[in-house]
Amino acid sequence: MKQLLRILLAAVGILGIVAVAAVVYVTTFLDPEDFKPRLTSVVEEHTGLHLAPEGPITWSFYPRIGVSVEQARAWLPEQSEEDTSFAAINRAEVSVAFAPLLRGEIAIDGLTLDGMRLNLERDAEGEGNWEPLLERLAESGDETAETVLAPASAGPHADAGSLSVVLNIASVEVRNADIRFRDVQSQALWRLQSLNVSGSNVNPVSPFPLKTMFTLTKHNRLDAEALERPPELTSDIDLETRMRLQLAEDRVVLENTRLNTQTRMGAEGEPQRLSLKAAEMIARMDEKQLSVSEGVLEAGLQNAEKWQGNLALALAFGLESNSQAQTAQLKDFQLTGPDGLRMSGHLNVEQMFDAPEYRGQITAAPFTLRPWLTRTGIELNTTSEAALSDIAMTSPIEGNAEQVSLSSLSLVVDDSTFTGQVSAALDGSQVAFDLEGDQLDIDRYLPGPTTAQQASSGLLRKAFAQSSNTLLPQVWLSELSLNGDLSVESFLMGGLTFNNTRLQLRGEDGLQELTAFESQFYGGELNATGQLDARERVMEWALAPTVNNVQMASLIEAISNDEDPSPLRGRLHLDGELTSRGNSREALTSNLNGQLNARLNEGAILDINISQQMCELVAQLEGEGTLRDWHTDTRFERFDATFQVRNGVVTSDNLLIKLPGIDVNGEGELDFNSLNFDTRANARLVDTADAACKVNPRLEQLPLPVRCEGHLGGATNEWCRFDRSAFQTAVVDLLRNEAGNRVADELEERVEGSLDKIDERLGEGAGQELREGIRRLFN
Repeated sequence: MKQLLRILLAAVGILGIVAVAAVVYVTTFLDPEDFKPRLTSVVEEHTGLHLAPEGPITWSFYPRIGVSVEQARAWLPEQSEEDTSFAAINRAEVSVAFAPLLRGEIAIDGLTLDGMRLNLERDAEGEGNWEPLLERLAESGDETAETVLAPASAGPHADAGSLSVVLNIASVEVRNADIRFRDVQSQALWRLQSLNVSGSNVNPVSPFPLKTMFTLTKHNRLDAEALERPPELTSDIDLETRMRLQLAEDRVVLENTRLNTQTRMGAEGEPQRLSLKAAEMIARMDEKQLSVSEGVLEAGLQNAEKWQGNLALALAFGLESNSQAQTAQLKDFQLTGPDGLRMSGHLNVEQMFDAPEYRGQITAAPFTLRPWLTRTGIELNTTSEAALSDIAMTSPIEGNAEQVSLSSLSLVVDDSTFTGQVSAALDGSQVAFDLEGDQLDIDRYLPGPTTAQQASSGLLRKAFAQSSNTLLPQVWLSELSLNGDLSVESFLMGGLTFNNTRLQLRGEDGLQELTAFESQFYGGELNATGQLDARERVMEWALAPTVNNVQMASLIEAISNDEDPSPLRGRLHLDGELTSRGNSREALTSNLNGQLNARLNEGAILDINISQQMCELVAQLEGEGTLRDWHTDTRFERFDATFQVRNGVVTSDNLLIKLPGIDVNGEGELDFNSLNFDTRANARLVDTADAACKVNPRLEQLPLPVRCEGHLGGATNEWCRFDRSAFQTAVVDLLRNEAGNRVADELEERVEGSLDKIDERLGEGAGQELREGIRRLFN
């Protein structure tokens, strides 16, 4: 044993002496500068690059054997040395561990590149200056390091085939690299600055740590740097991961990856932060596949003009992509953010690079949409401040780079629920829908008194874009192709309720048409067609409504917003045609024109019986009384009128109401600009079979005037009254015709004094003097 130990120690001593002798020989008799011609020749032979090692080449032998090159540049074959070099380094060093050489292994101990510079360029035809280099490297095949680096003066060398290369690099470092990419085709200049890469224990078996960081910039002009222009984009990128090289399977695995970026757009841009975390990322190089498991993408976005502070978003997902097949699967994604944003689903993408198409499922839990529209530059000013405060949806989704479709949509908008399908072009040029809903209060979503100006690109922006005080986005409508069907159980518009409503919209090239509007309307039916022409500078509207059998009392009560009951009842029938111009409530009202024909069946004026009033007046004038029982309302057989609409004012001069024994004729107007109305009607006794009472034929000439005036929003019980002034004038005119002009002044004075004693019922307390005078004239 002792002898064996001595032999081993002697062997170690001999090896040490040999090693020392070898080091002394190499450092004494071999000059590293002799490698420069050989190195230049080999690089040109295998790559075509013309290498100029301007700095010294140095050796190191312990504790590692290595070689370093300083200040080297390389040019492409078509370049001259006066041109900017294709590649350059300040210093490059490769070293191998000494101890493994004793075992017949080559273990690379370190690889360092310091100050590497690359100048990549793509020409106008899309050809990159690096492509010939890659093709040549692919053709050259692998050579052993000894063959490549053997000096020309070394002569025949020992066979290196018995040495096995062990890929286990203790340290890999790239420091302060700078890569420029000039893209002539897109006139863009990209640059990676301060590129640093570090890794340790790099091997093909087990995971090893890898870190890299750099600054990415982009200019939109190739001469931007010469002009000292700031970059349009600046992004600081930091990557930290554990890499596993599975070279046998031609794949790379990244574990516990963290990628952080901070990006600015322009010199004054606010920093936008993105962070990617993934438990595992697998890149299958040969199959061009990428898998991401337990991925989380977090964003911190800033925009001082549209929101305050940092907007935090997070997307959790899994990913399977195949660039060769042009497919990708975004699995089980969940997007979360402020204001209750929670979206989930999955997407499958095909033809990723040629013509992307996607399909999947998307679900959004209830969230508030208004602040999100504000963040995208859409400043809403709806009549109701609570509009779009509760949105939820779920639907299959499919589409491509130009359009999106929700084929089986369930949508909740505030108090409304819709089901059906919706599709739209992403640029806002096309919209199609077929929806059924329970209720919709459209008044809540109409613009309020003022609306801020909006951006006008994209679907949402175009749909909401409008100038101050406008109702609809005219620019969008002028380009919109529309195909929509909507059915709603309860539809509120203009303060009116429409039940079981169905509407159909069609539009093309700026001409939007309401091809059908059908609804149950206050006990009757409302149908309408219309169109909106957005092709000219001022929008033009047309509407042709038809109303059948509508309960007049319910309609008046809904319009007046008054708790008092309507003074009128009946079944309204109406038809006509209306036109208008403009894009605001005021303009549409003031430009409203057309004609309406109205008829009221089964009508009655409530809480007053005109027949009773007339008969009691006749009885008093003739010194008699009435003994019959009277109904509390004035029922009439017929009401007809034709309404002319001029600049928002509705007028009629042929109002006709027929009661038993009484005809009522009148005229009046309703101003939609002010919502004020004024109607004058005269009731006359007529000798008919169903007359309420028998009267002197000469009394048929005496009218009973009624005047209705007020505001549609006012109290209905104050609308109508007996017109004393008009009645006085009518009586005086009748007496003047009977008695002659010579007593006209006296009659007028006496009538006026007597009428002061007559109340609105025209009977109780009437003056005896007036009654006797009128009786003498009529007998």
